Amino acid sequence: MKKNVVPSQETQQEATKIANATQRPGQTKEQTRLIAQGIEKGIALYKKQQKEKARLADKAKKKAQREKRAEQQSIESTPSEPAASNSESVKAPILPWALLALSWVGFIVYIMQTQ
Repeated sequence: MKKNVVPSQETQQEATKIANATQRPGQTKEQTRLIAQGIEKGIALYKKQQKEKARLADKAKKKAQREKRAEQQSIESTPSEPAASNSESVKAPILPWALLALSWVGFIVYIMQTQ
């Protein structure tokens, strides 16, 4: 599926100037027009390639930025993770024991009051 790209007026004028500048003696206007059309196609192809290069460069730039952000986030989160896991590991064993002790105290107080 090739799209017929209609060159802009600037491109057509530029191609005509180049074709007229390189015109040989005895060359017909038809030949000059065909040369200008070839130059237009070349300019259109060049612009298309430059857009593709710019698009690829932009994608690469965005990918690098995303990777850099991800790396910074992992660096920022890495030191805080061990601290969080240390505090959780300290709190986790204390909580069940505290609840057990509290329930025993409550049980003893209940028995003392019922006697």
